[in-house]
Amino acid sequence: MSERVEEANPLATERIGRLMAKFSIPAIISMLVSSLYNIVDQIFIGQGVGMLGNAATNIAFPVSIICTATALLLGIGSASNFNLEMGAGQEKKACQIAATGLSLLVICGVIISIIVGVFLNPLLELFGVTPDVLPYAQDYTGITAVGIPFLVLTTGGNHLIRADRSPTYSMMCMLTGAILNTILDPLFIFGCNWGIKGAAWATVIGQMVSGMMVIVYFWKVRNMELTLSMLRPKGDFIRAIASLGMASCINQVSMAVVQITMNNTLRHYGALSSYGTDIPLACVGVISKVNMVFMAICIGTSQGCQPIWGYNYGAGKYDRVRKAYGLAFRAALLTGIIFCLCFQIFPRSIVGIFGGGSEAYFHFAERYLRIYMLMTFINGIQPMSSGFFTSIGKAQLGIVVSLTRQVIFLLPLIIIFPILMGIDGVMYAGPIADAAAALVAIGYALRELRKMKCCENFAG
Repeated sequence: MSERVEEANPLATERIGRLMAKFSIPAIISMLVSSLYNIVDQIFIGQGVGMLGNAATNIAFPVSIICTATALLLGIGSASNFNLEMGAGQEKKACQIAATGLSLLVICGVIISIIVGVFLNPLLELFGVTPDVLPYAQDYTGITAVGIPFLVLTTGGNHLIRADRSPTYSMMCMLTGAILNTILDPLFIFGCNWGIKGAAWATVIGQMVSGMMVIVYFWKVRNMELTLSMLRPKGDFIRAIASLGMASCINQVSMAVVQITMNNTLRHYGALSSYGTDIPLACVGVISKVNMVFMAICIGTSQGCQPIWGYNYGAGKYDRVRKAYGLAFRAALLTGIIFCLCFQIFPRSIVGIFGGGSEAYFHFAERYLRIYMLMTFINGIQPMSSGFFTSIGKAQLGIVVSLTRQVIFLLPLIIIFPILMGIDGVMYAGPIADAAAALVAIGYALRELRKMKCCENFAG
C-alpha cells in the first residue's frame, strides 16, 4: 500500500525546491491576503476615521488572534496528521482525521461568534479599551463577530486544502475574499459614509465568500475520499489533531495574551508619559499590522513546507526533510533581513500609509518601529521551526518552541521593563525576546536534524 501511495504522490519524488515553490508561494499569498483583511481595514479606517479608529482595530485584534488560534489548532493539527498518515499509507484514517477537523472548525467558529456577541463589552474592557475608543471598538468588533465562523473555517480549511495537494485553490479562497474586502472598504467607508461600521461589514462579506469557497471545495472539488459519516467527530482523532495543532494554537493564544497585556501596559504608562493613552495604542495597532506582512511570508513558507516535511518524515525520507528545512531557514532569514532594513530606514513612510496624526504620534511610532523590530532579521526562524516540529510529529517540542518568544521571554519583559524604563520598556522588550527565541529554535532544530542524519547513516 505505502509503495503505491508513494509512486502516486509527488511529495516523495519531486525536486524539493520545485515542491517548495509549488506549495509555499500559494501559502505565502494566502497568508498575505489574510493579513490584508486587517491591513486594508487599518489603512482605510486611518484615512476615513482617524487615530481613534486605528486604536479600535488594535483593541479588537485579540479576537482575530483567538479565531486564528482555533483555526490553526484544528487546521494544522488535522492537516499534519493527514500528511503523516498518507505518508505511512493509511489513506482511510487520513481522510477520517481530515473530516473530523472540518466538523470541529464549523462548531468552534459558531461558539466563538456567540461568545464575542454576548460578552462584547467585558471583552473590550479586558483588551484595554479607553473611553474615547470604546464606541469605535464596539461597532467594529460587534459587526465582525458575525463573520467569525467563516473566518475560522477559511483559515483552518485552507491547511487541509493544501494538504490535499490543491495549494492554488487554497490561495484563491483567500484572494477572492481579500479583493472583495478591498473593493468594499472604500465604498462602504467613504461612499456610503458608514465609517468604521463600513470597514467591518466589508470584512465580514469577504470572509463569507472565502468560507463558501472552502465549503465548495470539500463538497465538489476535493481529492481525498470523504463521506458524510466521517464528519462525526471522534475522540481519538480529536486528540491526534489537538496534539499536532497545539503548538500553533498556543503561539497564537500567547500572542493574544501579550497583545492584551501590552495594551493595558501602554494604557497605564502612556497616561504617565507625554504621549497620553491613545497615541501608543494607535501606533502599536499600526505596527502590529505591518509586522503581520513579514510574519505572513515566514509562516506561509512554513505552511507550504508542512506537507513536504510531514509526508517524507512519515515515509522515512529524512534527507528530503532536512533539505526542505534548510531551504525554509534560508528563505526566512532573507525575508527578515529585507524587512529589518525597511523598518530601520523608512519608519515614518510606513506608518504614514495608515493615516496622519500629530508630531507626537509619528515620533512615538518611529521610535517604536525601529526599536521593537530591531531583530526582525531573525524573527521568522522561531515560527517556521515550530511548524517544522509539528509537521514531523514532535508535538511537545513544537509547543515549547511556540511558547518561547511570546510567553517565556516577551510577556515577562513587557511587565518588568516598563517598571524600570517607563513606556520605553515595551519597545526594548521586543528585540531581546526575538533574539532569545531564535537561538532556542535553532538549537532544537539542529538537534532534530542531527538525529535524522544519524538515522540515514544507520539505514545506509
